[in-house]
Amino acid sequence: MSESTGEITEIVSSIFEIRNVNQNLDALQFEISKDDFKPKFVSLVQILEPKNLVARLEEFDGKLFVLVGSFTQPKTKRTWIPQVLFVVTIIVVLIDGYFRTIYANTIIPIGDPLQIAVLYTASLIGILGIHELGHLIALRKHQVRATWPYFIPGIPVFGIPTFGALIMQKGFMKNRDILFDVGFAGPIAGLIVAMVVTVYGAYVSPIVPISEAQALFSKSDFFQVHPSILMSGIITLTGRTTEGMEMIMSPVLYAAWLGFLITFLNLLPAWQLDGGHIARATLGRKWHKITTYIGIAILFGLGYWFMALFVLMFSMRNIDVRPLDDTSPLSKRRKLVFVIAMALAVITAPHPFSMLH
Repeated sequence: MSESTGEITEIVSSIFEIRNVNQNLDALQFEISKDDFKPKFVSLVQILEPKNLVARLEEFDGKLFVLVGSFTQPKTKRTWIPQVLFVVTIIVVLIDGYFRTIYANTIIPIGDPLQIAVLYTASLIGILGIHELGHLIALRKHQVRATWPYFIPGIPVFGIPTFGALIMQKGFMKNRDILFDVGFAGPIAGLIVAMVVTVYGAYVSPIVPISEAQALFSKSDFFQVHPSILMSGIITLTGRTTEGMEMIMSPVLYAAWLGFLITFLNLLPAWQLDGGHIARATLGRKWHKITTYIGIAILFGLGYWFMALFVLMFSMRNIDVRPLDDTSPLSKRRKLVFVIAMALAVITAPHPFSMLH
C-alpha cells in the first residue's frame, strides 16, 4: 500500500469508532461501530480514493467491518475518442435523416431533406445527449469519476442510425443509493426530452384522410413502428389525430419513437442496463439475476431478439455492479421511485395495439 498501516488506521479512526484491527496479505480489516455508518463510509471512500486506496463494507456474524486495500488508478488514454465518435454519430444521423426525408417525399411531400435532417439530428442527439447528461450530473453530484459519453454510430437508412451512448465509470459506486441515482437519472432525463420531441414531431407530421393514407401505404413499403402507450397518448393530446384522419410519421417523430424505445430498453431491470442498476440497488443480487432473465424474455417476446441475445451473452460474464457498501439498505423514497421506474418501463414499451407509419 502507498500509505502505512498507521496512517490508514488514523484515517479510519477519525471517522469510525474502531473496535478491532486485523491485517492480511492484501487488506486491513477494521471492525467498526454501526452508528450512522452509511454516510460515514461515503466520507471514508472519498478520502481514500485520491490516495489509491479503496474501502469495502462487509457484515459477518452481526459485526460490521471496513476492509481497506490498494488499487491502481485507470490510465486515461485516447481522450479524443469520445469527441470523434460524437462527430461520426452526428454525421450518420444526418445521413439517415436526409435519406428518410427523400424517401418520404416520394410518398407525400414533408419538406426540404436537409432542413428536416438537421431537425431530426438535433432531436435524436438531444434525447441521447440529455440522457447521458443526466448520468453525468448524478455522477458529479455523488463525486464518482467517469469518462465523457461514448456515442455509438449505427447503420443509416437500412437500420438504426445510432446504438445510443455509454459512460465508462472510473470511480466507485459507494452504496446502493448512489447506484440507484446514477441509473435512474439518465432514462428520466432522456424521457422528458423525448416527450417534448413527440409534441413537436406530431405538429410537423402531415395529416391525411384515412382513405388516402391506406392508398399511400398500399403503394409503398412504408416504414411502420409500434408506439408506446405514453407516446400514443401524447400524440392524441396534441389534437392532431382527429376522426377520419391519419398521421404520417415525420423523421422528427421517428426520432421521438427511438427516444421512447431507448428509454424502455434502459429501464428494463436487466443486467447492467440502467434499469438493471436500479433493480440491483433495490432488490439485491439474487432478485436482480431473476429480473435480468425476465427482461431478456420480454425482449424476445417483443421481437428485439438481437438486444435479448446481447444482454443474455454479457450477463453471463458480468451480471451486475456491486457497490462498495452493499450492506446498508436503499432509502424508502428510492424504493417508491423504483416502482415508478418500472411503471415507466411499461408505458414506454412498444405495444402491438397501434401503428405509426
